Amino acid sequence: MSKGLTGKRVAIGASRKTDEISTLIKKQGGDPIVRSLQGTVFLAEEEVGPNLNKIVKEGTDWAIFTTGIGIETLLDIAGKLGVKQQFITIIQQAKIASRGYKTLSTLKKLGIYPAAQDEDGTTSSLIKSLEKFDLTGKRVMVQLHGEKAPSLINFLEEKGADINLILPYQHIPPAEETVATLCGELLEEKLHAICFTTAIQVRSLFNFAREKDCVDSLLTSFNRHILAVAVGKVTAEALREEGVEKMLVPEHERMGAMIMELSQYYCNHHE
Repeated sequence: MSKGLTGKRVAIGASRKTDEISTLIKKQGGDPIVRSLQGTVFLAEEEVGPNLNKIVKEGTDWAIFTTGIGIETLLDIAGKLGVKQQFITIIQQAKIASRGYKTLSTLKKLGIYPAAQDEDGTTSSLIKSLEKFDLTGKRVMVQLHGEKAPSLINFLEEKGADINLILPYQHIPPAEETVATLCGELLEEKLHAICFTTAIQVRSLFNFAREKDCVDSLLTSFNRHILAVAVGKVTAEALREEGVEKMLVPEHERMGAMIMELSQYYCNHHE
């Protein structure tokens, strides 16, 4: 079988497993270029404390959870603040919305079953399940992980909810020079494809492009010349939210499947 990535320059937006991804790309004849867009996620304990105390004191009508580790971390922080049991009671009494299977299993361990949940791990699916509820004037606690989930926040604002954001983990953007280099390569079409393995990588690139006022040019590059590759549904959803129309998403959400599908794409498209 011919190597589909022969002569192709493929950027990697990840910071983890970049050696493995690079090896896979080379095996398919490609030229891997690591441009980590991941940044770092840190535990924001001090920032979360006051928010948690407010929820314990005032209660909440809804609690939306988006990651299993986020719930566990909130419980840990609540424990350190001496309000763990009160926090659990508050969320047991509230209506719950949940995104992702890990989140669901963490909630079930607490004996909590959501009133709304996603079908496929994406935020848009979670939003769909919330549409039928009246959220006007309702206090809604939203636990996020590292990134701000703009579509979910916009939806809740339009529904008239009183939003209380909790980010137990916060995101520090990647090195600006890395993003600037990558942005230049994309705009000058020096790459054939770029692989994204998390939604945060997509946000990092487009937040930088917004600051530099070059989003439209970037989208032109993506939709015409450079193939965006997403490892799975959640990453693909972030690309769509940013306006990328043409992308490749493997059926199996794995790094290896992503590279094999990319190679197959070029075998079929002889570009």
